[in-house]
Amino acid sequence: MADGGDEVTAARIAEAWRRERPGTPTGSIEVVTPVWWLAKLFSDDRARALRAAGIDAATLDLLSVLRRSGRPYALTTRELARRTLVTAGAISQRLARAERDGLVEREPGDPAEQGRRSVLVRLTPAGHDLVERSVDVVLGREALLVDGLAPAERETLVALLDKLLTDVRQRLADTQEPEEC
Repeated sequence: MADGGDEVTAARIAEAWRRERPGTPTGSIEVVTPVWWLAKLFSDDRARALRAAGIDAATLDLLSVLRRSGRPYALTTRELARRTLVTAGAISQRLARAERDGLVEREPGDPAEQGRRSVLVRLTPAGHDLVERSVDVVLGREALLVDGLAPAERETLVALLDKLLTDVRQRLADTQEPEEC
């Protein structure tokens, strides 16, 4: 990333804001900006890896949740929505696509489950094969991208990111406006 021959860094961005607008809160720039840049780089690279594997991110997410659930690789739609952090409507769309492609199948779930009609989603052999191939491609590629960190550096980064994520989630939850009834 270059700007007029100088490398653009988060430190330079923060410095420029402090110079141009003294008093502007710049303390987050050197944390948030690299996180955004990394997210963009990881996202773009993952999209390329997914294309090469012949799967989209939403389908990989769905199939991965089922695969990680263990045998018999089946979950209710409610549990899928909870584990993928998407709405019931988004799960329905993902399931329709995956079912059409022969990657999952739906069947009636346990009628006693929370007193509601439930649907069980099961990974098909084709879905299992696709997720196995795709996960190796994506996670292998991501392992290469973070290989520049020593194991101890990774442990430190994992702990710091977990701490930051937990704190940001709590701060955002504390500042959310209550929904109107």
